[in-house]
Amino acid sequence: MGRPKKAIDYETVEKLALIHCTEEEIGEFLDISVRTLQRNKEFCRVYKKGLKKGKMSLRRMQFKAAEDGNVAMMIWLGKQYLGQTDKQELRHEGELQIDLTLPQHEDQS
Repeated sequence: MGRPKKAIDYETVEKLALIHCTEEEIGEFLDISVRTLQRNKEFCRVYKKGLKKGKMSLRRMQFKAAEDGNVAMMIWLGKQYLGQTDKQELRHEGELQIDLTLPQHEDQS
């Protein structure tokens, strides 16, 4: 006879995953081992769903911050989604002289 099965509160799992709690944190909160949670298909489904909803929520808030004039967020989103980068261009005007002769060694005979 094994231990009695603990019921997993999937609504709580989704809420905790929404704020990107780890499986370990959720297991601790629910007093259920991570191994037990990971073997439960419904937990895995709900956990992934919560993580995805959390990412969507965060992305929505980031775009809202950019729309509200947050310049740092505009720059960051431009780098992430538009391939923009910080480039520094160096420019040299004038003559450039490079000496490519090799030094002569004295013969030590």
